[in-house]
Amino acid sequence: MPAASRPTTAVIGAGISGLTAGKMLGDYGVPYTCFETSDRIGGNWAFGNPNGHSSAYRSLHIDTSKHRLSFKDFPMPSNYPDFPHHTQVKAYLDAYADAFGLLDRIEFRNGVEHAARRPDGGWELTLQSGETREVDLLVVANGHHWDPRSPEFPGEFTGRTFHSHHYIDPTDPLDLTGQRILVVGLGNSAADIAELSGKALQNHVTLSTRSSAWIVPKYMYGLPADRYFATSPYVPLAWQRKLIQKMQFMTGSNPELYGLPKPNHKFFEAHPTQSVELPLRLGSGDVIPKPDIDRMDGATVHFVDGTSSDFDVIAFATGYNITFPFFDESLISAPGNVIRLFKRMFKPGLTDVVFMGFAQAVPTLFPFVEAQARLLAAYAVGAYALPGADEMERVIMADEQLYLGHVTDRPRHTQQVDYFVYEHDLRTRELPAGRARAEVLA
Repeated sequence: MPAASRPTTAVIGAGISGLTAGKMLGDYGVPYTCFETSDRIGGNWAFGNPNGHSSAYRSLHIDTSKHRLSFKDFPMPSNYPDFPHHTQVKAYLDAYADAFGLLDRIEFRNGVEHAARRPDGGWELTLQSGETREVDLLVVANGHHWDPRSPEFPGEFTGRTFHSHHYIDPTDPLDLTGQRILVVGLGNSAADIAELSGKALQNHVTLSTRSSAWIVPKYMYGLPADRYFATSPYVPLAWQRKLIQKMQFMTGSNPELYGLPKPNHKFFEAHPTQSVELPLRLGSGDVIPKPDIDRMDGATVHFVDGTSSDFDVIAFATGYNITFPFFDESLISAPGNVIRLFKRMFKPGLTDVVFMGFAQAVPTLFPFVEAQARLLAAYAVGAYALPGADEMERVIMADEQLYLGHVTDRPRHTQQVDYFVYEHDLRTRELPAGRARAEVLA
């Protein structure tokens, strides 16, 4: 496509998905502007982000090793530890933006407040500044770990509550010393918040889980465990899962070993929890395991096993909603965290909007969005064409069966994707097929 006819493009958000999208659009010569509500890049990885979109807490280290997290065209520094601190991840993203000249294309403190689709295609954007812009192509990269989801239980709790999204350290958002604390959830955030059980803080910490979870170690045989984990696109995923399930005993990941309830799913039928610290705290008696909550009554929480305890504070580590505050809900929304997208990028019937990073990619999101960015850029310059809406719907159903057919029916797993299979599919099948479709249309 000649440079003059390339679509004017807007990217919403300057987190990892927006940065990666912008980098690839720039490589392909696509004119774009990135609109960011904050005064800095990084999104979820910008600790204390003024726009409230960061879930990082002071002690946070990444759960995926740097070997899996790195972008293929910009590896993490060799002097980084296996599991970098969030400040190092932010520095890495700053270096990425610097290396590829991305900052010049970002308008900070000027996010998209409303995106309206024009009758003839394209978008009219209303910005924080009050001005409007018109673009041909809209790239949605506003993330899905910023709108906290809290459960509802019968009764009323009269103590204090907060969501893990707002947790910074034992002094913020609450003074969490000498408290009776209930942590609800068993994902990575819940496991990390269990740091509140350290004896120096004089807290009594209880952990409640509805579905339980398999707890996988971060290291195996002296190396990051995820270096051993890579699914093959040439062997059915169902066969690989069965093999992993048979080998599960070698990882010590069964939560029953630490007093937690039996999982209501098999190994890798839900996202496992990566933690070294939590099994130790459970095994040391610093964290008391409990099943799901039955009801609340003042300061007392009753559990489904018939036991009850009194608490001062409840920390909900219960995940996030997928939210698009700039779209009219009647046009684009994700009720129950479900948004059906072709290759987790395109909504059938809407050819002028592309979604980036809306997946729970195993093992990590960074190289996943890098793979998506290649398809985005090819699409923007006309080197890739989408199939018809009916074919897109058929592929969505097939992909959902492949990636979601075995997982538990929970909002957390509506976007599950195996990165290794996904990337191979885009690179060897979908991009060539789209290129052939584009040549027919040319």
